[in-house]
Amino acid sequence: MSLRTAPAREFADAENERDEYARRFREVRNGSTALAAPLSAEDQSVQSMPDASPTKWHLAHTSWFFEAVILRALSPGYRAYDERFFYLFNSYYESLGPRHARPQRGLLTRPGASEVMAYRAHVDSALQGFIESASASVWAEAQPLLELGLHHEQQHQELLLTDILHAFSCNPLLPAYAQSPPLRLAQEPAPPLKWVRGRVGVVQVGHDGEGFAFDNETPRHDVLLRPFELADRLVTCGEFAQFVADGGYANPAHWLSDGWALVQSQGWKHPAYWLAQGDARAPSDQWQVFGLDGVRPLDPGAPVAQLSFFEAAAYAQWAGARLPTEFEWEACWGLPGVRQMTGHVWQWTRSSYDPYPGFRPLPGAVSEYNGKFMVGQLVLRGGSVATPPGHTRPTYRNFFPPAARWQFSGLRLARDLAC
Repeated sequence: MSLRTAPAREFADAENERDEYARRFREVRNGSTALAAPLSAEDQSVQSMPDASPTKWHLAHTSWFFEAVILRALSPGYRAYDERFFYLFNSYYESLGPRHARPQRGLLTRPGASEVMAYRAHVDSALQGFIESASASVWAEAQPLLELGLHHEQQHQELLLTDILHAFSCNPLLPAYAQSPPLRLAQEPAPPLKWVRGRVGVVQVGHDGEGFAFDNETPRHDVLLRPFELADRLVTCGEFAQFVADGGYANPAHWLSDGWALVQSQGWKHPAYWLAQGDARAPSDQWQVFGLDGVRPLDPGAPVAQLSFFEAAAYAQWAGARLPTEFEWEACWGLPGVRQMTGHVWQWTRSSYDPYPGFRPLPGAVSEYNGKFMVGQLVLRGGSVATPPGHTRPTYRNFFPPAARWQFSGLRLARDLAC
């Protein structure tokens, strides 16, 4: 390559990179608004519990992220749509200032849904202009933040669906989010469960540095795995119904202490969104399940979902097995015979959400993205039917407190083998 042609090609590559980011930005942003499209302004304003957020808050907060982390920091000429939004739609970034309390997001009747969309359009226009015009040095600083912002918005796309499903589950009418969303998997009778022997000895886990990863997936490191085997598929609704029928929710022998306390105090008798025979909201003589497409008869072959960690662990105890660790799960990715690793339900593991050895959070304001939540939570692996396509990978670490059951969370079994 001659010295005269190299700069031109480098310039072309840089332009192609920016064009690709502009395209991806539009695609992700349009994806969020498409998810909100079936919802009325009233739907978008409701907050059904402190752990959930209104739809319009998700739409505004993801705009705030691009505004606060990129535009306000790296684009000196940027003018905010409304300075007050910087306070309203900050989630938990202490370094970026005070914020409206999370449990009170449902009180934000203003701005309305239409103004939130105008706010999104303002940020979109400014960000697209920034991608086109930022100097090479500024772009080098902004590019990893833009990449993080795209993945951050995809996380909120999933939360938008899980939160609105919880909100609709609180409505006695049990309204459907959409009549035929691409989120209910066609099921056939589940094949008999088989066991696959997992890898043993010292194995490497964590992200290898190729492509995007959140900071909590790093650094890659060695772990020791003792002999174990993993179920080749997920636990189904039909199998979990057997646990329910066997009095699983009434027998403390299956439950961890905190889980049993929740069963008693909350009156849990079955997974969230299951409707028992004779439920007045949707009378039927059989089990039914409420989902994004409304109430449907329970599909015994479908993976069971909307389980807390405590319910998953109790089922595993009842079944004479256990939950896998997150490292056992990751080490089985791609093994012949192991199915349903992603795209169905998030899978609870028996691993606490802790930092990996040598973990270092991202620099700057986004250092608060993951690290400060590394206590009191459990790791889930895989990805669910609500997870945007291509958003997960073998090393992705989702995390929730053990009592959370409004997510598309289920389980697969593991068990020890003799050394």
